[in-house]
Amino acid sequence: MNRYSRFFLGAAFAFGLAGQAFAAIDIKARQYILMDFQTGTVLEARDADKPMPPSSMSKLMTAYVVFEALKNGKLSLDEQLSVSRHAWKEGGAASGGSTMFLDPNSKARVEDLIRGMIIQSGNDACIVLAEGIAGSEEAFAQIMTAKAKELGLTNSHFANATGLPDEGQYMSPKDLAVLAKRIIVDFPEYFPIYSETSFTYNNITQGNRNPLLYRVGSGADGMKTGHTSIAGYGLTGTAIRNGRRLLLVANGMDSIKDRDEETAKLLDYGFREFVNRSLFTAGETVTNADVWLGDGAAVSLIVPKDVAIALPRASVQSMEVKVVYDNPIPAPIAKGTTLGKLTVTARDLAPIEIPLQAAADVGRLGLVGRLKAAATYIFLGPPPPQNGNPAPTKAEPAKK
Repeated sequence: MNRYSRFFLGAAFAFGLAGQAFAAIDIKARQYILMDFQTGTVLEARDADKPMPPSSMSKLMTAYVVFEALKNGKLSLDEQLSVSRHAWKEGGAASGGSTMFLDPNSKARVEDLIRGMIIQSGNDACIVLAEGIAGSEEAFAQIMTAKAKELGLTNSHFANATGLPDEGQYMSPKDLAVLAKRIIVDFPEYFPIYSETSFTYNNITQGNRNPLLYRVGSGADGMKTGHTSIAGYGLTGTAIRNGRRLLLVANGMDSIKDRDEETAKLLDYGFREFVNRSLFTAGETVTNADVWLGDGAAVSLIVPKDVAIALPRASVQSMEVKVVYDNPIPAPIAKGTTLGKLTVTARDLAPIEIPLQAAADVGRLGLVGRLKAAATYIFLGPPPPQNGNPAPTKAEPAKK
């Protein structure tokens, strides 16, 4: 049995895109990450897996739990929740922090509280929502931590619903980026609230603190700022241009001005220096493999999910896509069995491997058929490959 390895796409098939000089970037932030939304590729990062005080950016997890409660029917947008003295004292006007200006011992609609949490960054709104769902802010924080674990956020833990400083409240930039993506994907009906630039409650109008929303041509439509004296200035942001979305998280900046300019710089860099390329759609046949002693001569190898990559513009012409599998493949073969892999390589890109699966069942020949195939092999040699490509004994050179 030969190891079948051939280049499916070579550099000569580089999508007709001219390369440009690749220039790395550095911004004035202690920690940051720039992520491609479609592929999840990390385009640039500094200490992206290091836990940090997330300040009000942790309200993204508060929102996720609230949105899930709405989806599960535990809350409704028109439901009225009580404003406790604790919510008013810790997050209201008396606290001196960001607030929705809720009155103590009043009631507020869930929909208003959500806008107060997202647009106004109201700590009081977060606490009221937390108490309404879990009975107490402490119990709600436990739900947040459990949900983070469920979502695969490995460097996150919560002690409150607001993001106020606490040793037990931390997230990493990567966790925040992943969480932002999950909000966009899981709750598209609520995500547009993050792009609203102002909200009025109690006759008080407050603007969204996200500076990217006010930049002409930025494409920004979310998500959340944060600031404490310990954490510095931070932003979890997202923007879409020409159908391509990027996510960024930056924290530990020294001023509002830095938060505005440095995050805009990072976004511009991502859209300018990187491109996305879709290679295959889920279920698409990549190649056909020969089958040994099967009731079919060949089996199609498909990708189980869409294959798209993000890579530097300067690396596009060096991209190579290779299929690797054992040829021929012995029967029987069950549909969905992984039989090989698709490997994508390019300059300045970590190798990407995608499994190739059987598109259909292929049964094994009966005894008579196997004997006939064996005799044919002994006297006439191996049959010609059905996929039109002779199986080499070693990898072929790339077609440059």
